[in-house]
Amino acid sequence: MPEAPAVPSYASGISEVPLLGDTIGDNFARTAAAFPGRDALVDRTTGRRWTYAELAAEVDALALGLHDLGIRKGDRVGIWAPNCAEWTFTQYATAKLGAILVNINPAYRSHELEYVLNQAGIRLIVAAESFKTSDYAGMIEQARPKCAALEHVVLLGSDAWNSLLDKERTGSIDVELSADDPINIQYTSGTTGFPKGATLSHHNILNNGFFVGELCNYTENDRICIPVPFYHCFGMVMGNLAATTHGACMVIPAPSFEPKATLEAVAAEKCTSLYGVPTMFIAELADPDFDSFDLSSLRTGIMAGSPCPVEVMKQVIERMGMAEVSICYGMTETSPVSTQTRADDSVDRRVSTVGRVGPHLEVKVVDPETGLTTPRGEPGELCTRGYSVMLGYWEQPDKTAEAIDAARWMHTGDLAIMDDEGYVNITGRIKDMVIRGGENLYPREIEEFLYTHPDVLDAQVIGVPDAKYGEELMAWVRMKDGATPLTAETVREFCTGKLAHYKIPRYVHVVDEFPMTVTGKVRKVEMRERAVELLGLQDLLKAKHA
Repeated sequence: MPEAPAVPSYASGISEVPLLGDTIGDNFARTAAAFPGRDALVDRTTGRRWTYAELAAEVDALALGLHDLGIRKGDRVGIWAPNCAEWTFTQYATAKLGAILVNINPAYRSHELEYVLNQAGIRLIVAAESFKTSDYAGMIEQARPKCAALEHVVLLGSDAWNSLLDKERTGSIDVELSADDPINIQYTSGTTGFPKGATLSHHNILNNGFFVGELCNYTENDRICIPVPFYHCFGMVMGNLAATTHGACMVIPAPSFEPKATLEAVAAEKCTSLYGVPTMFIAELADPDFDSFDLSSLRTGIMAGSPCPVEVMKQVIERMGMAEVSICYGMTETSPVSTQTRADDSVDRRVSTVGRVGPHLEVKVVDPETGLTTPRGEPGELCTRGYSVMLGYWEQPDKTAEAIDAARWMHTGDLAIMDDEGYVNITGRIKDMVIRGGENLYPREIEEFLYTHPDVLDAQVIGVPDAKYGEELMAWVRMKDGATPLTAETVREFCTGKLAHYKIPRYVHVVDEFPMTVTGKVRKVEMRERAVELLGLQDLLKAKHA
């Protein structure tokens, strides 16, 4: 008998829970009517808190205020601020109006701000006056003469902002909205060239927030601590929209991530869920006062944003009590989550995979060369299709066509393997893959092994130029307090006999911090640039290759 064909690396998310057909404004109004007296939002820094009825009143007032300023459906409204209650007001008020909220990265400087203001055609910008070393007001004034579309600048806390929130304002907003209308533009932090504006609809992000919350088993009794940035999908979709679709409470521990403030917020507000990228959880676990915080209220949470080290995940479960913690995988262009672990998955599954495809979505793994679906167990590029795939990059149809194929599959650029049960493992970025003497090496595998070293707090592996092999491996490591710094020799001793010789890093560099994006992703491009200088390999970059 002929052999049965191999099972393809394809999975679709079956669900008895239907997709939401609402707009964000209607869904929020429904939740506020169902849970008017329950806590909706807590801003720890200012000590303010709102019930759902109170939050709905703020959102309605701001929507009317923006409407009276002339903001209409389809107009772009920028928001440039760290995490604060006003960010959330603006998110829901623009959704109610049908205006498109443009998230501006708090780390942007004037050059990047000017690009986004012009590329998105922003008519009104809501901004903090300043944050840390950034003078937002000054940078906006500097950019304003070069931004033809920009008519209004409203600084948080100013008279102009307070007047927008005037509860005495009368009137109503009569606007017809479709769930498929664009409602949000998020600029991807492209490592080369200018960022692209992923354009997302009500349907995209409302459903993604809802189903992420469903898989975390959220109800109106949950309190979600959100130290991840609102300007990113992790904060405003997986955080805010997951909360408001379930009547749960959003807790803002601080304007930007602070380990101690996060732990204090969980303890004081009895949070049941905590979010973070791996570096955030690493910082919380390393806080010298960690053991003094009562984290017994925690049940679940989400670790996402970059590959989640197995050892860190185990500590989050054991030391933080997050028995149902979930790993999510996705990207801004897919609203963001495509795969997620479930609360009833084994600990092994939850510490070693990014879970299975989400409800109502499809994923597949394809050969990057041929585009054909690989058999289960074989690596390739992960692709996603379904309600979550963005409408496109704002006014860049050419870039959209490069990312979304004719069959509406979003090509992620991530390398993945799908196992026989449909669980997905992310093995790296196609661009991060190191080719050493013809061998394809995946930094993620080597990083996971280095995490098992008792003195290593964090590890990142990159490829650097090499005359003989084309590329060689270099490990950047952060040491635990008091540990003796590792050297290339001690790393080689630790790896010998456990890793194939060609997977052992030739170079080791000990650092206090990795270069990071604001969302907590390690900037490997910058690491490679710095490594070339550290190792004196500039001449190798000039060598010509076929």
